[in-house]
Amino acid sequence: MMIAIPDVLDAAGVARVRALIDAAEWVDGKVTAGHQSALAKRNRQLPEGSVAGREAGGIILDALGRTALFVAAALPLKVFPPLFNRYEGGEAFGIHVDNAVRIQRGSDFRVRSDLSATLFLAPPDAYDGGELLVEDHFGTQAVKLPAGHMLLYPASSLHRVEPVTRGARVASFFWIQSMVRDDDARRTLFDLDQSIQIIAADRGHADPAMIRLTGVYHNLLRRWADC
Repeated sequence: MMIAIPDVLDAAGVARVRALIDAAEWVDGKVTAGHQSALAKRNRQLPEGSVAGREAGGIILDALGRTALFVAAALPLKVFPPLFNRYEGGEAFGIHVDNAVRIQRGSDFRVRSDLSATLFLAPPDAYDGGELLVEDHFGTQAVKLPAGHMLLYPASSLHRVEPVTRGARVASFFWIQSMVRDDDARRTLFDLDQSIQIIAADRGHADPAMIRLTGVYHNLLRRWADC
């Protein structure tokens, strides 16, 4: 399932994050790439564990916890601490697939990467190119979202970032281990959850049919959850 999640950060949140990371020291993006990805990757990143990155990542993690659509779609069990990248001057990231397991440097914290997330931190008119292209069952989807909006997509997807030919594309990226490993099961739960929200708005949460549907949701989650 691929879904755009609007307004994870508002304008003030984007400004806070950008103030922190823009003043920090950036390094070659290959430092977090696997062997295959390193061959295709040309960008810059904040080093894992940098003071600015940790503070900016904390802002994003707090925002994710308040974003109901993210919680409903991802059903997060673990979130890898957000990282930050920057593309400019023709930099790009060729076609690749994300590593199945991400390990935080200097710790035993690890995440099975069920979902990948890209949180855009620059407005689309600030740069040319830089689209995130994700291959799915319906072909290749090109995504370039407003600052503060996020794309959530299966980490198993082949994807790439197009060359940035003007300006700078700045984003945060990270991975999520879901309570529900299977993407089809997660999609079913998400569709059911969204339907419940629509019906509840019309009938109220005390409606007997709503109570039964909510029970179905939780019984399916209980069956599929690995937590």
